[in-house]
Amino acid sequence: MGRHFLQIPGPTNVPDRVLGAIARPTIDHRGPEFARMASELLERLKDVFKTRHHVIVYPSSGTGAWEAALVNTLSPGDKVLAFETGHFSSLWCEMAARLGLVVDLVPGDWRHGADPDALAERLTSDVAAVMVVHNETSTGVRSRVPEIRAALDRAGHPALLLVDTISSLGSMDYRHDEWGVDVTVGCSQKGLMLPPGMGFNAISQKALAHRGRLPRSYWDWEPIIAANRNGFFPYTPPTNLLYGLGEALTMLLDEEGLPAVFARHDRHAEATRRAVRAWGLEVLCADEREHSSSLTAVLMPGGHDADALRRLVLDRYDLSLGTGLGRLAGRVFRIGHLGWFNDLMLAGTLSGVEMGLAAAGVPTKDSGVRAALAYLEGAG
Repeated sequence: MGRHFLQIPGPTNVPDRVLGAIARPTIDHRGPEFARMASELLERLKDVFKTRHHVIVYPSSGTGAWEAALVNTLSPGDKVLAFETGHFSSLWCEMAARLGLVVDLVPGDWRHGADPDALAERLTSDVAAVMVVHNETSTGVRSRVPEIRAALDRAGHPALLLVDTISSLGSMDYRHDEWGVDVTVGCSQKGLMLPPGMGFNAISQKALAHRGRLPRSYWDWEPIIAANRNGFFPYTPPTNLLYGLGEALTMLLDEEGLPAVFARHDRHAEATRRAVRAWGLEVLCADEREHSSSLTAVLMPGGHDADALRRLVLDRYDLSLGTGLGRLAGRVFRIGHLGWFNDLMLAGTLSGVEMGLAAAGVPTKDSGVRAALAYLEGAG
């Protein structure tokens, strides 16, 4: 009985009013009503990415938007410099290699973000693009994108900067234009509080002019931009998800406002980290400058299985936590605290984790729930 606690770092909880918007009757996607709606949404999306330039919407997952970023800008044999910051950065690199790109991978320990100093050391004249995951969903580690951009600028290097914001868009401060990003990749089912089904590319003028020769058809930006000028798409768009997007943008941009959205996520993230420290456990992210505001990955102590804990809290308390991925399988669990989320939901989530730790026999020092609530009360 009661409502399921979905506290994985995406897909996230969808607000009832967004679900209500999605349930509206479908309209003709080639008619004037749709054109007006789509034109307005495409403009409003620019405020989320903080850009004045084109934002492309695909009926896809974030993986599709990854591919679109690569095939529109690069050519077979191009060299890309990429950072191994976690499971999803590794998957993006694997995609690049399958597409015929040469990947120069900067190895990482999955506890730190992309290193601007390492970029300067590895940057060679033949690098066509730099790939960075802003917020690594598998680890809860944020990369310092402005410092990556600054390292490129100091070197006077023309490489494109491609950034994945799949688990940070709409929940953490991100500035496509100001930070000099050429392609930003996003999706619908995390900070934007929607179901899965939409991928996004925000595109700089430099990226648009830098037309690669990798094969593409569905992902090609040019016919999409041409159709978007009149409020249409060259494919069947996800009409009902666009209804939901309009409602979500009203909530994020008009009612709460992005600065308040980011402050809320920062506050919940810090409360969660204080809970973890009170339990005597360790946050996976090793650098305070790089803590994620949308999720926290927690290391389990030796001799305890994170997946066993996750199964226990799901079975007993109907609470879903994120699993450890790749090399972190069984070693970490992830607490998502992004999207449609408030203090009471965080308190319930941390209570479920604390009860689960006790039931699983994981030794803890103090009540993480009390530590988090004390912080939330003091932080107002």
